Amino acid sequence: MSSITGKLIMCMGVNMRKTDHNRMRELVAVLNHAAKAYYAEDTEVMSNFEYDRLYDELVELENKTGVTLANSPTVNVGYEAVEELPKERHERPMLSLAKTKSREELRDWLNGKEAVLSWKLDGLTIVLTYNGGKLSKAVTRGNGEVGEVITNNARVFKNVPLSIPYQGELVLRGEAVISYSEFERINSEIEDVDAKYKNPRNLCSGSVRQLNNEITAGRNVNFYAFSLVKVEDAQDGSLRTQQFSFLQEQGFDVVEYRLVDPDTILEEIAYFENKIQTYDVPSDGLVLTYNDIAYGQSLGRTAKFPRDSIAFKWADELRETVLREMEWSASRTGLINPVAIFEPVELEGTTVSRASVHNISIVRGLKLGLGDRITVYKANMIIPQIAENLTQSNTLEIPALCPVCGQPTQIRQVNDVQSLYCNNPDCDAKKIKAFTLFVSRDALNVDGLSESTLEKFLARGFLHEFADLFKLSRYEQEITQMEGFGEKSYGNLMESIEKARETTLARVIYGLGIENVGVANAKILCRHFQYSLDALRQASVEELNEVDGVGGVIAAGIHEFFHREDKMEQLERLMRELHLAEEAVEEGSQTLAGMSFVITGSLEHYENRGTLKAEIEARGGKVTGSVTGKTVCLINNDTASQSSKNKKAKELGVRIVSEETFMEEYL
Repeated sequence: MSSITGKLIMCMGVNMRKTDHNRMRELVAVLNHAAKAYYAEDTEVMSNFEYDRLYDELVELENKTGVTLANSPTVNVGYEAVEELPKERHERPMLSLAKTKSREELRDWLNGKEAVLSWKLDGLTIVLTYNGGKLSKAVTRGNGEVGEVITNNARVFKNVPLSIPYQGELVLRGEAVISYSEFERINSEIEDVDAKYKNPRNLCSGSVRQLNNEITAGRNVNFYAFSLVKVEDAQDGSLRTQQFSFLQEQGFDVVEYRLVDPDTILEEIAYFENKIQTYDVPSDGLVLTYNDIAYGQSLGRTAKFPRDSIAFKWADELRETVLREMEWSASRTGLINPVAIFEPVELEGTTVSRASVHNISIVRGLKLGLGDRITVYKANMIIPQIAENLTQSNTLEIPALCPVCGQPTQIRQVNDVQSLYCNNPDCDAKKIKAFTLFVSRDALNVDGLSESTLEKFLARGFLHEFADLFKLSRYEQEITQMEGFGEKSYGNLMESIEKARETTLARVIYGLGIENVGVANAKILCRHFQYSLDALRQASVEELNEVDGVGGVIAAGIHEFFHREDKMEQLERLMRELHLAEEAVEEGSQTLAGMSFVITGSLEHYENRGTLKAEIEARGGKVTGSVTGKTVCLINNDTASQSSKNKKAKELGVRIVSEETFMEEYL
């Protein structure tokens, strides 16, 4: 071989490596962005199918090149926990699992050994600690190294034992989940379409990490144990099956499992595959773990994966079809959601012809066009999704006009996700959804006004703004002659409307439909501003941002709403129709007026931080989420901890006091 030929081959090799490395950097950036959006921001920027495909491509390139980038998702195990809850480092790191979609590979992995095959539940992993037979601590997985302390919330999980027979220290792991039926129940009670939850996992994640465990208690969260981490004596046994039996004896529900070997594993996988069709608990696959604990531990671990377990993900049943239409559905907030309509196909035993595409970013990423050949699947064998666009014509037109009112649309980018919005404040879709929210149970609670009835009233010109609801008596003759209405129905409606005049400020604020202001935020805002509508209207963005649970985006939205002249004119007309319940704070009790506090960590004397916060606010004080120079003191029972809030307090010279000291000095 000539030297010139050798140099050419070397150059080609270098260029190929450069190409591979560049592609790896692209994949790392895309996958990390998608994972952060999904796990930290509850936003979907790509399908699970697409994520898995790109992840597998990255693994192949890493194996090929022998290079693993420092921020690769194949070595990182998660993201940092959010600031709202106290953090704690796990005694033992919580690793991810290697995965496969091949049943044969799963059988070969057994290497002739027995193993436990169980559900891979799709919820939030939790570590529980018991001391003296009592639940003493609950921590989320977080990033695998550091999690969030959610002990008060775990106490109200539907099936977690607060006391167990075993009196030594016991540490176990399990999955907190919300069933599909519970997910449907909760969503059915939310009348505002935009406020409905996307999937059970997102609902569970938000429920488990609530600051107020009263909300968690209403969500029926279940906990299924899947691993015994630590026990003070040998009661746990040498086999996984013995550990499961021990945990069941302590009162825990354990994840459903089957003991398998190379001869039975395919049959048992078929059992789970058949059951998932009707299984009410969200699952995205199976987990296989060696039954012999000592053998599994002897295999060690990689940088990211333990070698004693492997995850099995269902091979998605794909069907090829043709995209026939893109339906654009307008909502109360102006968001226009794309829904793909395709030729019907059979998937996982049912016929499907529709799939949400979520946003413009995904539409463009798939390069969709009408007539394109696409493949579709069911995420977790439940939710129809587009997997891939085989044609990629990229010819789909994004509507320039709203499909409801015909006015111009606009593509907006929020948190790196592009979505389509209608700019017309008088769009009928916005009005229908806005009125539906306004009369809903948690707002003005007007019986007899369904969305279809409101649509008829709007079409006939009876309603233009919220105040018009209280003037419907002007149209008595027309209403009583409408289909489905009569004298009795009309009378019941008028009675319900009159009853709705007597309400609270929090119900009104929620009913106004301010973006991102739900029931809880409405109550917090009213309490913070001492039930003064004028104080809330005049608050600056900075003042709103100081309200616990109200971040910069929400604060800006509230401020913008209360500084729109048309909205304020309508609000004034509405308030003339209402009688607000008196909720003023007693003057003599304002002993903490002008003082600002921060609460962190678990409490002993108060049920939760929300209860202590309410106590402080009732006395005129303010509770904020971060320590500043204006903070009077940081309330933390662990005064010596090295948490970020403690460190910040020390830097600024802010006192760190225990709950008991705070009560003695300030209450």
